[in-house]
Amino acid sequence: MSNTKKTYWKGLAQLKNDPNYVKHADKEFVDLGVEENPAFKRRDFLKMMGFSVAAASLAACEAPVRKAIPYVMKPVDVDPGIPNYYASSYVSGGDYCSVVVKVRDGRPIKVDGNSLSTVTLGGTNAQVEASVLSLYDNYRLRGPQKGTEKADWETIDKEIIAKLEEVSGKGGAIRIVSNTILSPSTLATIEKFKAKYSTAEHIQYDPISYYGIVKANQDSFGAAIIPSYDFSKAKTIVSIDADFLGTWLSPIEFTKQYAMTREVSEDKREMSRHYQFESNLSLTGANADYRTPIKPSQLGLVVAQLYNLIAAKAGKQNISGGVEVEYLAKAAEELWANKGSALVVCGSNDSAVQVLVNAINDMLGSYESTINLSLPVNFRKGNDEKMAAFIGEAKDGKVGAVIFYNCNPVYDHPMGADFGAALKNIALTDSTSPTHDDTSSTS
Repeated sequence: MSNTKKTYWKGLAQLKNDPNYVKHADKEFVDLGVEENPAFKRRDFLKMMGFSVAAASLAACEAPVRKAIPYVMKPVDVDPGIPNYYASSYVSGGDYCSVVVKVRDGRPIKVDGNSLSTVTLGGTNAQVEASVLSLYDNYRLRGPQKGTEKADWETIDKEIIAKLEEVSGKGGAIRIVSNTILSPSTLATIEKFKAKYSTAEHIQYDPISYYGIVKANQDSFGAAIIPSYDFSKAKTIVSIDADFLGTWLSPIEFTKQYAMTREVSEDKREMSRHYQFESNLSLTGANADYRTPIKPSQLGLVVAQLYNLIAAKAGKQNISGGVEVEYLAKAAEELWANKGSALVVCGSNDSAVQVLVNAINDMLGSYESTINLSLPVNFRKGNDEKMAAFIGEAKDGKVGAVIFYNCNPVYDHPMGADFGAALKNIALTDSTSPTHDDTSSTS
């Protein structure tokens, strides 16, 4: 009988009978090569460690005394150590939230949602909560600058006004570029500026564009708007690559509305059904009842297929294209069963895709129910076509002056690199950014 016993080696050194391995084979642990120092004993080491811990503890017991100088004439609304609360608004790059700011001793320390808001209903998100840190930015500019050199307001104002008068007198184009502006007073000031300089034009853009929805509504209904959505009235929700709980359009508002449809109580036994079709896992997809991963290239095809499924039930003509994916037919069945209480949203910025979404919602009777065209939103009003035309004008040297109002298009616009190179063709560039950024460094 042959020997079937298997032999195992600890490594290649044992297999090859390496001399160094054979030398230490009888030892359980390999020597570390560190010799003990008889002059420094373990007991002495423990004494030193004990003394270090005791010294650190004693040093921490007594905090330094800091004396506060009281007010000679105390402001009415300020009591040392007692916070005040002020209603305010968070606006950044088209995002909006109604907030309450906690202020102690004149310093904002906390931002919370305003529960009295009829839009956000007291909700916030991570960006809103963290916005208090921007108030303590050490890199904020302390005053005006001309290029990299410090300047004073009087000199800067005189030079800018003189240059604007010169450009306007020659009939040169003057442009004000900003993100979506919500403030009525700021918009009124811009209108006064345009009235003074007849060649001035205000161009709004958003770093994350929603112009596809605006353009689609212009094509479908003749109104270049973004309607208001009400997820609280929807019994069946189909979202195609729209993370409406995380990033899409107005997530703080939509989260509050969505939560209302997901609560079950003694009086309310039903909850909404949510289908999500998306490429990457999102916060919205993680909360969906049915989630189907799709390729980015399939987004428009999924919308076309959903349109055909609903059109077949509505007795309308199908369109070409479409792709079958899991749960889409089931979603169409539930949407049709809940006509008037259904909602389909899509995150695509392609106006052709959004026109199909409009047609689907129209067949489902969603308008004036879960979608309100009569109450458009005032955020995300950026116009991609006007911004692209402006960049083309800047490249051709047709713009005489431009004012960037709290925006950074060189950094956050898709054509920012080309635009940054074109700024040298503009005689006057002025940026109101509170910090040095890609755009202000060229102004």
